[in-house]
Amino acid sequence: MSDELSTAEALQARAGAALARYDVAVRVEDGGLGFEFDGSLCSLRGVNLSPGLDVLTLTCVLAWDRPLKPQLHKRVAERNAALQFGSITIVGHDKLADIILRYTFPAAGLEDEPLATMLLLVLSGAGRARQGLVLP
Repeated sequence: MSDELSTAEALQARAGAALARYDVAVRVEDGGLGFEFDGSLCSLRGVNLSPGLDVLTLTCVLAWDRPLKPQLHKRVAERNAALQFGSITIVGHDKLADIILRYTFPAAGLEDEPLATMLLLVLSGAGRARQGLVLP
């Protein structure tokens, strides 16, 4: 099982290096990678789901502590409809909410350039989705 874990760690390291080539300041945090992209706080982790199936899981906090109102649900639904990769969820706490984008994809077979392209496609979608969510 340690070989499988090491392949996921290697995939995660490759993803971090790919992002760094595009001037994304990546830092190691709690076994994963943390970074900011276009105003979103992001976390990236390589995970082995089963032998031969390594995935990258990306989580981006698009907005936090937004008033939990019907207009917020409408904005999130519009962004979800326009999003190419991943899904956006609302995580409510009391009368406020955090808006989270999540995307998990199998990445073990990708060479470095396609891996970087895939990550940047997802992150650019997160940047577009974030617009209008941080305003009242």
